[in-house]
Amino acid sequence: MYTVGSMLFAPVGAVLSDRYGRRFCMASGAATVILGMVVMAPSKHIAQFIVGRFVLGAGIAMCVVAAPAYSMEIAPPQWRGRATGIYNCGWFGGSIPASLICFGTNYIDSNMSWRIPVILQAALALMVIGLAPFIPESPRFLMAQGREGEARDFLIKYHGNGNPDSPLVNFELKEMKASIDLDGIDKRWWDYRPLFMTRGGRWRMSQVLMISIFGQFSGNGLGYFNTVIFSNIGVKSVPQQLGYNVLNQAISATCALTAATLTDRMPRRFILPLGTLLCAVFLGINSGLSAVLDNQTRKDSANISKSVGQGALAAYFLFNCIFSFTYTPLQGVVPVESLTTTMRAKGLALSGFIVSGIGFVNLFAGPIGLHNLGYKYIYVFVGWDVFEAIMWYFFAVESCGRTLEELDWIYEQPNPVRASKDVAAGRKKIVVQDGGFTA
Repeated sequence: MYTVGSMLFAPVGAVLSDRYGRRFCMASGAATVILGMVVMAPSKHIAQFIVGRFVLGAGIAMCVVAAPAYSMEIAPPQWRGRATGIYNCGWFGGSIPASLICFGTNYIDSNMSWRIPVILQAALALMVIGLAPFIPESPRFLMAQGREGEARDFLIKYHGNGNPDSPLVNFELKEMKASIDLDGIDKRWWDYRPLFMTRGGRWRMSQVLMISIFGQFSGNGLGYFNTVIFSNIGVKSVPQQLGYNVLNQAISATCALTAATLTDRMPRRFILPLGTLLCAVFLGINSGLSAVLDNQTRKDSANISKSVGQGALAAYFLFNCIFSFTYTPLQGVVPVESLTTTMRAKGLALSGFIVSGIGFVNLFAGPIGLHNLGYKYIYVFVGWDVFEAIMWYFFAVESCGRTLEELDWIYEQPNPVRASKDVAAGRKKIVVQDGGFTA
């Protein structure tokens, strides 16, 4: 029900973000998360717990519509990728403490073993509500609402170090005026047509769809069933499985944060195909070693090669490391930088809907696949990852080093992939004019 709530309330997040601002939407989502916790924590029946999960998913959906847009829209051009990449790495800021808390509460012999983790979910939501009134609103949201003076004040204070004549401030204002439509689809809550009815909109959504689907269905969804995977490769005890889960999260977080610091210099058309292909390689190694382990278990369960199990575990950890380096920062960056200011909230709502939908498939189809196929289920993702790498190679639009407004010009070209490659190689240079952009 968590994924259902997330899917249904993603469009609500788009409406709140476009109409009332990114801050209001984040605070509303955080308040809904707290409400979900209040419903779940005292549960004595499964129905109450399920309703709380639904409410929790609704709150998360609102937050993830507004938060990545906010982080990218307030960042100076040279920090844009890092700011949003590090934001998306915040997932580990929840998953690692959650793993540690669950590891500790596993030893509590009462209902508090699950109530404590549920209650602690509200901690960061309270922080968001407390800080939201004191952080500035997105300058691009302000510009889209016709509040140019407030947008300029933000840019002078935070991008120009208080200098009203800063060249960067004047350049950003000029770009925003040239690209932000004061009568865009953000003023019509029901209007999603420009995302699909124009060539540029379809190219933008192709990037959103690929990163949303591939970022959830590259084998990383197997993480929901780490205990099953660990058991398949010989790690049987609950404390040992929880310990390995914490270690896996810590290694993945290190890889993701490393990539996030490089996001502004890391070409998307290089890292996405290569990283996805390496994911297929390490999943294949894990499956191959798991097959050897399975054969050994069938012949003599008391005489299993420990090194084979360790090799399978190492390959699984390396897969998670490569996936985190490749996808975790860019899952936040690519959808935001692919969309214009006025279509950003709606596009992110669709992205959230897709991510939740794929999560639903992973959560409910994954156990069936693992039960029926065992380690062979992983081969599905090996083949799928190869397909993903091919798709990235032919259809990824290079956005590294471009401002959000420059990307608007790239996506309006007949072939955005070729245009982005020409700009990246220096064969074309985008120039801002009063009427828009040219090259």
